[in-house]
Amino acid sequence: MFAPQEHDESTEEEKPAETEHHPDQIKSNVSSRTGLDDRSSSDQDHEPCEEDAEHMTPTSHEKPTARLSLELKRTASRTSTVLSRVLTTRSLPDPGPPPDGGWKAWSQVACGWLVIFCTWGWVNSYGAFQTYYTLTLTESASTISWIGTVQNWLTFFIGAFSGRLLDAGLYVPCLIVGTVLQLLGIFLMSVSHTFWQLMLTQGVLTGLGGGIFFTPSMGLMATYFSSKRSLAIGVATTGNAVGGMIYPVLVQQLLPKIGFAWTTRVLGFLNLALLAIVIAFMRPRLPPRKSGPILDWSAWREPPYAFFVSGIFFAVWAIYYTFYYIASFGLQTVALTYTSSTTLIILINGVGVPARIIPPYFADHLGQLNLIVPTLLLMTITAYSWLAVASLPGLYAFTTVYGLVSAAFQCLMPSTVASLTPDLRMVGSRLGMAFSTLSFAALTGPPIGGALQSAMGGQYWGATVFAATSTAVCCGLMGAARVAKVGWGLRAKG
Repeated sequence: MFAPQEHDESTEEEKPAETEHHPDQIKSNVSSRTGLDDRSSSDQDHEPCEEDAEHMTPTSHEKPTARLSLELKRTASRTSTVLSRVLTTRSLPDPGPPPDGGWKAWSQVACGWLVIFCTWGWVNSYGAFQTYYTLTLTESASTISWIGTVQNWLTFFIGAFSGRLLDAGLYVPCLIVGTVLQLLGIFLMSVSHTFWQLMLTQGVLTGLGGGIFFTPSMGLMATYFSSKRSLAIGVATTGNAVGGMIYPVLVQQLLPKIGFAWTTRVLGFLNLALLAIVIAFMRPRLPPRKSGPILDWSAWREPPYAFFVSGIFFAVWAIYYTFYYIASFGLQTVALTYTSSTTLIILINGVGVPARIIPPYFADHLGQLNLIVPTLLLMTITAYSWLAVASLPGLYAFTTVYGLVSAAFQCLMPSTVASLTPDLRMVGSRLGMAFSTLSFAALTGPPIGGALQSAMGGQYWGATVFAATSTAVCCGLMGAARVAKVGWGLRAKG
């Protein structure tokens, strides 16, 4: 959309006949004055613009209401122009290559940090609620974990569709709708008392809301960077770790003092303030991709992408089981109190802050897959070491190391998808496809682990083997993705 320009009406009044009998000439004049090309002019023919209105000089027999109607049309045109600029990217020209830095690009990373804080920081803190619900609800631990896994699943799965809306130029509407749904879920959660009420509010509504704006926000950040993309996304994903600390700390400190209802409302007001900042400042850079399918099925015919997405499915099976049950493990196996067990959730998220910055820095120079494969090897070894944990020092050591390596892996996922996407205008769709695929792992991993515990009389070793073996399978698939992309050469940047 272009802002209407002022014209010299005296020139037009000197030639009323020519203006009246040659409308094509009017279009030519408008086009030359606004600098529009033929395609832009044809787009504007669908509705009257200000230039056309000013050329239509009223005759003596016209009524005064004609000019009033014209003014109303001008006001409506200006309003629709402003809304179009704010809510869509239709008016954006081709911006060229990513700026790869600067105030505008890094401000989007700051907003992305807030998005991840309010979505995955919130999701990853569910372990604190899992432990509380286990003590207060009559359901089994495996059943209760479905609240968190449904929330997880929706946050990932909806990305398959909301990611395409970023490509279509509708990021801001996605952000507003998702924010409203997430906040509605949190505030309704504060008045929930039963398992099914919590499932519908904390599980469905907050997961649905977060899923609508999380994936588009990740895709948007990727379009502002090229050589520094992994670092930028890594910095943004520290919001995951910080949120994973802040939310459990608030729950831990406020729950005994003000109760569950007001503790939840405090979290809701926190998200309201942070997401208001995102709505005010986060904006897409690329013009819309108006045509094309919601899902880019051709990506599955590319072996690096197919191996990579298959691999993260198995890793997420393990990661979310561990994050959800580490506090319960401390409560039941090492005899920690509820407050002390919640500290494990804070620790496993908090230690990941440096791991979300340092590996992405090297990934930009060495290649994302070259960093992911050894990271997963370390995570596999750490996951199997959980079998040997039987004391409090051992539990803290395991939690610290696992938090480091899992954070390093998670922060590299979005930038790796971007690196496997030849056309950045498709990054929203491809991220959405990856996230929707691994959403089923997030949905089923914790309940599978909980079911294995129940089948073994509450012992954790069967579920631990399941999580560690899943991580090993992921490591193998990531190695296959790296070979498919750059071959066997160790020096190749993958």
